[in-house]
Amino acid sequence: MSVSERLWNETEERRSRDELQTGENFPVASRLLPARHRAHLLNVYGYARLVDDIGDEAPPGERAALLDAVERDLDRVYAGTRPELPAIRNLARTIAGCGIPAEPFRRLIEANRRDQEVSRYTTFDDLLDYCTVSADPVGHIVLHVFGAATPDRLRLSDKVCTALQIIEHCQDVGEDHRNGRIYLPQDDLRRFGCAESDLDASVTPTRLRGVVALQARRARELLDEGADLTVRLRGFARVAVAGYVAGGLAALAALDKNAYDVLGGPSRPRKPRLLIEWSRTLGRR
Repeated sequence: MSVSERLWNETEERRSRDELQTGENFPVASRLLPARHRAHLLNVYGYARLVDDIGDEAPPGERAALLDAVERDLDRVYAGTRPELPAIRNLARTIAGCGIPAEPFRRLIEANRRDQEVSRYTTFDDLLDYCTVSADPVGHIVLHVFGAATPDRLRLSDKVCTALQIIEHCQDVGEDHRNGRIYLPQDDLRRFGCAESDLDASVTPTRLRGVVALQARRARELLDEGADLTVRLRGFARVAVAGYVAGGLAALAALDKNAYDVLGGPSRPRKPRLLIEWSRTLGRR
């Protein structure tokens, strides 16, 4: 079995388990949504998961070629020819049905190419620039799925998606370090007196907790700014996006409750808190 086939099979296993609802901070394809929206979001998830898995799990020497293969398949979709990879064939139905442009899908590939070359980010602004290719495109795709992609909504979506990406980086400090990457800004680590060896600890040192708390505060500010997106949406688009915002708020609450000990155990949001935040977000005026 080729590497691409193995990664595809693993992606399909996650899809069949509906990992969107159990392994993520927010319900990407909530059962509250109509089947058509749910199917489109699952197709998008399958694509994003495949690209991420290539960037993280394929043998390092094969990653660039596999990402090239995905991009060629994406080219086939927009050229009106049949793609080879099952994930892209599924995605093609969503692209055709929702009229989604190619750019956000290409940016997700670019993010994974960047991960092969860049393992440290000097400043928070550098991290924000990375989020423009790794996180913001997802929000653009979701808004296109719901037929709600207007310039003002896209700008707010970027703030929400960047915030969610930073929160994920906070939660995954240990895992990212084991994969050879540090997303916490280097200048913040130096300012708090952290060494890279701090990321190997079984319990998060106080100085490292300070760095994580700083990123969480920045993420909260971005999320607060972007949350107005929910009041500019209607119907199921509002339900879905409110779920993303609520997931971020619940994750921030979990980080705070655990005193930012991101190395001592998972800081994942509890379902009751997620539902509370979802209700509050839907009630925004």
